[in-house]
Amino acid sequence: MPVAEAAVILTPVLDWLDLFGVALFALSGALIAARERQTFVTMSFFALVTGVGGGTVRDILIDAPVFWVKHPWYAALCITMAAIVWNTPTRWWQGRLFDYADGIGLAAYSVLGAAKAMSYGLPPVPAAIMGIITGIVGGIIRDVIAGRPSILMKPELYVTAAALSASMCSFGMWLLPDRWGIDWALWAVAALAGLALRSAAIRYNLGLPAFHERGQASERETEIGVEAVAEAEAADPESDGLYFEDAVTADEKNPGV
Repeated sequence: MPVAEAAVILTPVLDWLDLFGVALFALSGALIAARERQTFVTMSFFALVTGVGGGTVRDILIDAPVFWVKHPWYAALCITMAAIVWNTPTRWWQGRLFDYADGIGLAAYSVLGAAKAMSYGLPPVPAAIMGIITGIVGGIIRDVIAGRPSILMKPELYVTAAALSASMCSFGMWLLPDRWGIDWALWAVAALAGLALRSAAIRYNLGLPAFHERGQASERETEIGVEAVAEAEAADPESDGLYFEDAVTADEKNPGV
């Protein structure tokens, strides 16, 4: 799709999604600074980096103007969220209510990123990746600067929810070109799907299985081990079938003695 059409595609629905997602992520960044007992300047920086970080990386990768640089509202919105956190008790923002709100921002921002990438002519798979980047990179930058474990290092369904929304959006726009004015409905369905998955993960503590080394040898590995023991016993009847490197004698340790 021509770049000239991007502005038409991204308004008005996605512009509101964009502002909403930036506000929620800026809030999460400001809260991290508040819990670390940082200054208002640091809090504002965390809010800005978290709010616009993912979209900035996306725009650089798709060769688009960085969305917040010439827009009058994004930086002001991030600083406003920092001011709200600065002037309110942090307990107001704790608990699952904020997690659900963050899930709404994640789903909305992932849809926005994928839709914008599609509007700049990217194929569905790279566009979906751009949506994931839009949704999670700001939080990753925030966690790295704060010295906290990143969400990528946790098994909970967070990145997966962003991937679901972004994939549904990009492949939906690819399979169903906006000939009947249905893109807004597609964006809504994609965002709701990601939000539903994220909400289920919050409600039921769902997560992806972590990698574990195999605790037991496979049948073939067991067979090979038995064969090796049998060969060792045949070569040396007095052997117990296990091979150990010959012990170093005292003369070998001290050849000059």
